[in-house]
Amino acid sequence: MKVVFLTGSHPRHAHVARAIANAGVLAGLVIEQREAFIPAPPEDIPASTRQLFIEHFEGRDEAEAKFFGDATVPDVPTRPVKMQELNTQATVDFINALAPDLVLSYGVHKLTPETLDAIRAPLKWNIHGGLSPWYRGVITHFWPSFLLEPQMTGMTVHELTKDIDGGDVIHQSLAEMVRGDGVHDTACRAVTSLCNDMEQLMAIVAADNIKGPFKQTTTGRIWRSVDWRPAHLHTVYELYGNRVVDRYLDGELQQSQPKISRQF
Repeated sequence: MKVVFLTGSHPRHAHVARAIANAGVLAGLVIEQREAFIPAPPEDIPASTRQLFIEHFEGRDEAEAKFFGDATVPDVPTRPVKMQELNTQATVDFINALAPDLVLSYGVHKLTPETLDAIRAPLKWNIHGGLSPWYRGVITHFWPSFLLEPQMTGMTVHELTKDIDGGDVIHQSLAEMVRGDGVHDTACRAVTSLCNDMEQLMAIVAADNIKGPFKQTTTGRIWRSVDWRPAHLHTVYELYGNRVVDRYLDGELQQSQPKISRQF
C-alpha cells in the first residue's frame, strides 16, 4: 500500500502528512507553497476590524503551533511546487513514478480534469476541511462557528471529481467540543480527529475493505472566498467572545448533530 500526498505548506498540512507516515503508507509528497499564514489586513477596513483581523490570524498561528508544532514533514521523496506548477506534466510524472495505490490531496489548489486523468493511481481522494455537503468550498472551519453550529466543524475524505468537494464520501470526522475553545482550537481539533482515524482508515484501504463510498444526497452549499469578509469577525469575537463552543455546550445553541459517513 503506497500513498502519495499532495498538500500545502502550513502546519496542519504537515500534521496530516505525519499521520499518513505513521500509518506506514506514505510514499511521496507534493507540497504546494501556500499563502502567508498571517496575511496583511486590507487597507480599506475600519481600525476596529483591522485589529480583529490581526488578532484572528495571529490566533490561528498560535493554535496551529499548539496543536501541530511546526511544518516539518516526513523524509520521503518530495516535489515542492508553486500553484502554477501543480497541474503540470512534471508533477504527474513524479506521482506516477512512485506507482501509488492512493493519491490523496489536502490543502492544494484544484487539480484539473487533465491532471486527474493522467494520474494512474487506482484511488484518487481529497481531504476537505469541512463537512460536505453542508460546508463545501473554502473557510469551512470558520462558518460553522459564525452560524452558531460549531458541532458541524469536521473533515470529509471524498473521491476526487471535477466538482468542488462534491465527490462520493469515504469517511468523515468531527471536532471534539471542548469548553474554552475558540474558533481556531475547534478547527485544529477537526484536523486532529481525522489524523486519529488515519491509521485505521489506511488499514481498511490496504485490505480493500472500503464501505461505500457514500453519495452526497444534497448539493449543500459551496462557500466561496468572496463570501468571507473581515467584518464577520465582529460576530464571533465581540458578540460571542470567541466562545461559541461554550454557548453550545451550555445548551444555548441548536443541538442537532450532523449525520456523517464513517468507515468504522
